[in-house]
Amino acid sequence: MSIDNQTVRKVSKLAKIKINEKEETKLIEELNNILGWVDELQKIDTQNIEPMLSVFNESMHMRKDKCNLKYSNEQITKNAP
Repeated sequence: MSIDNQTVRKVSKLAKIKINEKEETKLIEELNNILGWVDELQKIDTQNIEPMLSVFNESMHMRKDKCNLKYSNEQITKNAP
């Protein structure tokens, strides 16, 4: 898969980001480089590798999961288009 002008324009519209023609060209190149890198990663055999949280062998401190609402639903959705 490769990224073209139409895809970059669609993504910028969805993200509500205005880009000019120069930025569009740069984004196409950068996004295609990222996709190429992802393709390289997919070639790696990870069948016998256990998933890990971090490259460090440390345990993660877990906090209690409690609701801490500071804003109402109306305040949160007020900024939505």
